[in-house]
Amino acid sequence: MPLCCIFCGARTREPERYVCDGCHGDLPLIPSPPPAAGSPLEFDVSPLAYAFPIDAAIKALKFRRRLFYAPGFSELLCVAARELPAGIDAVLPVPLHWRRRWFRGFNQAVEIGRPVARTLGVPLVTAVYRKRATPFQSGLSALERARNLRSAFVVRGPLPYQHVLIIDDVITTGTTVHQVARVLKIAGVEKVSALAVARANSGIHQ
Repeated sequence: MPLCCIFCGARTREPERYVCDGCHGDLPLIPSPPPAAGSPLEFDVSPLAYAFPIDAAIKALKFRRRLFYAPGFSELLCVAARELPAGIDAVLPVPLHWRRRWFRGFNQAVEIGRPVARTLGVPLVTAVYRKRATPFQSGLSALERARNLRSAFVVRGPLPYQHVLIIDDVITTGTTVHQVARVLKIAGVEKVSALAVARANSGIHQ
């Protein structure tokens, strides 16, 4: 059966696509900047600006349980993953605290990350957990975000991987993926990269 575009509802021309050509052409595509000096990340890829319609769709997925957006975001991430180097051997969705996951019913990073892992042919791992139920990051300054996530993530179990790819929905200041990357490196992972659907503060006005 043909699929429908997650943004406009039109039937897509190719049976396995979730974003039609017209909507794809209207998406706020942006180049991914190289990681800043001192970043724990090897690569930091976010193909879209956090602007309409991406911002509205991400909020609908996370806060109104509109799970039909997840396959479309995964499709966009699988294309963006072509920018990443060879050698990635695991995919790690950014973890939610168990209370937030229970309340929401799912972890959006897992939903969008699972197809990426399949496309790359690597395992989806959950070896990092969030030990503190931190407040929402939205609306916080960069300093407040850093304080909010300090010591929030812990590695449990072995990590026999050389290059782990972190998956998230939005990168704002980068605090979340940086904190996860640091605990992975402390645990012995040699390289860490990040892949997110969108990037806030990209210079594109909403």
